[in-house]
Amino acid sequence: MAETKVIGFAMPEIAEILVKKQDIHEGYWGIFVKFGIGAANVPQKASADATPSEIPSILPAAIVPILELGIQRFDSPNSLTVDAAKINPIPKKKRGSSKKGGRGS
Repeated sequence: MAETKVIGFAMPEIAEILVKKQDIHEGYWGIFVKFGIGAANVPQKASADATPSEIPSILPAAIVPILELGIQRFDSPNSLTVDAAKINPIPKKKRGSSKKGGRGS
C-alpha cells in the first residue's frame, strides 16, 4: 500500500478536535484563521525561449502566512461550527454529584 502523505480535514472536523481538546461542553464553535500579510519581489521562471543574457523577470508578490488557527464561539450554527453539547457531552460524573449513602446518613 502506498504511503499516505496528506490527510485533509473539513472545517467542522477540525473544530470538533479542538472543542474536545479544550474540554468545551456547550455552545456552537467553529474555526477561525488569523492571517498576516507581507510582500516581496519574486523572480519568475524564464520563458523557454529566453536567452541567457535576458534580464530576469521579477514581480511583486503577496505573502499571506497563517499566524493563528483556532476556534471561536458562534451564536448560531453554520458550515464551520459544531455543537459542543452533541460532540463533547459533559461526562455523567461531572454533571452533578449525588451524595447517596454518604457518611452520617
